[in-house]
Amino acid sequence: MNIGQKQVLKHINLSAEEGSVTALVGPSGSGKTTLLRTLNLLQLPSEGSVTVGDITANAGQCHPKIIRDLRQNSAMVFQQFNLFKNMTVKDNVAKPLIFNGIATRKEAEKIALNVLNQVDLSGVVDQYPVTLSGGQQQRVSIARAIAIHPRVILLDEPTSALDPELVESVLQTIANLASKHVTMILVTHEMEFARQIADQAVFIENGEILDQGPAKNLLSGTRPGRISLFVNSLSHSTIKKEA
Repeated sequence: MNIGQKQVLKHINLSAEEGSVTALVGPSGSGKTTLLRTLNLLQLPSEGSVTVGDITANAGQCHPKIIRDLRQNSAMVFQQFNLFKNMTVKDNVAKPLIFNGIATRKEAEKIALNVLNQVDLSGVVDQYPVTLSGGQQQRVSIARAIAIHPRVILLDEPTSALDPELVESVLQTIANLASKHVTMILVTHEMEFARQIADQAVFIENGEILDQGPAKNLLSGTRPGRISLFVNSLSHSTIKKEA
């Protein structure tokens, strides 16, 4: 795939099973975020196609309806939280449901309260984002994503903007979703975490998939070669998956 005259992604062939977690790993600038943005059509593909559920977007044919339909089946969680500063936590989750015609106001508020409870934020529903920690804000973003019941949640390094002491709560929230078989594709540098919760890992370098396979094997750090060198170069974060 090209951005302008530059080829950013090359020969990408990737699929993720429903209910699985896929970890996209690799050095900075390798194309992981571009791939994730392409899956949500924030970056339109210059060739090939993207399919989420029963919606397929072909390069050169990404009309507004196709983009809207595909995004209704997927949700994106960004590095920066992208919350509405002038809305309460509850409204940050509920208002998108109302604006997109997914639910009435009463239904949306009920959904918002339910998902905020799932991410352990029921005590801050009437607060504004500025009053929350970075970890809490990111969990609001995750709650907003799961509120629409997407076919897949796309997470772009969701802990990279957080102070170290705030990382664990976000990782635990993601692990809890994984234990409920929520389909996720995750860009992360948290290697040990990815090894524990992901079903498959995909190593990307220079815009190409260098290798992919079961996360426990690919991210073990014991295989000879480039991938183990990368995995072992990063600090490890651990988290326990819910039973």
